[in-house]
Amino acid sequence: MRDAENAAFARGISAEHLMNQAGSGVATVIQQFFPRSGYCLVFSGKGNNGGDALVAAAHLKRAGWHTDVHLSFPESECSELLRKKITEFRDTPPAAGAAVSAANLSGTLPCSTVILDGLLGLGSKPPLRDPILAACREINRLRRQHNAFVFAVDQPTGLDGDSGNADPDCVVADFTVTIAAAKRGLLADDAINFVGRLEVVPLPDLPLKTADETVASATALRGLLPRRQFEAHKNQFGRVGMVAGSRGFAGAATMCAWGALRGGAGLVEVFVPENIYEVVAAAAPFESMVKPIKSYRDLLDEKIDVWGIGPGLGKEDPREIIDLVQRTENPMVVDADALNIISTEVSILKNCRGTRLLTPHPGEMKRLAGDRKISRVELTKKFTAEFPVTLLLKGSRTIVAENGKRISYNTTGNPGMATGGMGDVLTGVCAALIAQKLSLFDAARVGAWVCGRAAEIAIFNDGESEQSLLPRDVLTNLGRAFREL
Repeated sequence: MRDAENAAFARGISAEHLMNQAGSGVATVIQQFFPRSGYCLVFSGKGNNGGDALVAAAHLKRAGWHTDVHLSFPESECSELLRKKITEFRDTPPAAGAAVSAANLSGTLPCSTVILDGLLGLGSKPPLRDPILAACREINRLRRQHNAFVFAVDQPTGLDGDSGNADPDCVVADFTVTIAAAKRGLLADDAINFVGRLEVVPLPDLPLKTADETVASATALRGLLPRRQFEAHKNQFGRVGMVAGSRGFAGAATMCAWGALRGGAGLVEVFVPENIYEVVAAAAPFESMVKPIKSYRDLLDEKIDVWGIGPGLGKEDPREIIDLVQRTENPMVVDADALNIISTEVSILKNCRGTRLLTPHPGEMKRLAGDRKISRVELTKKFTAEFPVTLLLKGSRTIVAENGKRISYNTTGNPGMATGGMGDVLTGVCAALIAQKLSLFDAARVGAWVCGRAAEIAIFNDGESEQSLLPRDVLTNLGRAFREL
């Protein structure tokens, strides 16, 4: 980042120009999650990180937000550029008719309260010292006691942007709006609870060298789903076959079908055991075709473009499931019980006849790879180096890996997705994207991104909460998520 900035300065681009771009991007991200104006409290240090936050606050002020600024140092000790942004913020007229009243820190904060952490930026490392330490404790108190939403500018104060090590009083951010590119420390396993939702504000005037890891963002994924030609027909978007459900788990088959349909598949067929056929046929989407089967081996003769297998299968007929995973020639998304079954004979992944996308959660990954005491990213690298598969390791920062490709971290989602059925929807969506000619790697990245984004839209735009969010809410909002791409 420092090298890129110095190169930009050498081309005549000013630090203020980059600051204005960064601050505008931060404000845009805040308004993406909080489209209605509210109350914004800025905590500023004395450097350019505070300047980015002040520029964002000025944009919000013009948009009708009530904004206050807390300076941790006397204004005379602040950098020259920050002092300029403080003056510009003071001179920014509030929007006419702004309805949000000022908040008193000693009283109750109003709804839709956002805190901007502009205390310390890139290059800062623990431990924290006063007055920054006191400011971090106050931010965390307001988040904890008054349900304020914290947006960290570039990185949470108290977090090492290189390693992810955190001070005991590190700011706990709900959102981290990082500038130009994600810093490695933000992606560390131990940093997730401090970083929260990660968003990257691109700076076109700050080109960066390609790294060996990347993040899946709207900017990075846009273009993978071109608009359809007007003469398009269903056969162009693939026939997806979902193999899911068993007695007691019939709902899994239905959610897979919905995921594939909402993900854009041309045709969706759902294959279920005979003993649950009537239940699934009654509950499945009208747009899908539900078919009873006697043996999973019979599916080898089906004319299917892409398979999705695993959710709700149970433990019956493991040999047939292993044969299906190994012998099917077309691409396949392998999830849930299918993963648990092949974990007993994981070597088959070395000689499958078709390409495979595995979508395990941490428990399933442990069964596949053993209990290795390494980071999640190292685990994905080792596994994909050993097996010729695409791996989507689910979690708060979902990782997508494939040998020979850059490791990709997902940026979307929230804790409301920690409920049964979310993975079933993802399986269907990923299968549908592969059927639309995306590579398995790109389908995994897009699938994880749109499902996470749909969950965010359900909470921040449709009134759901982390407690109430359901897979059906994700399905309902997939269209809005896809439109952002």
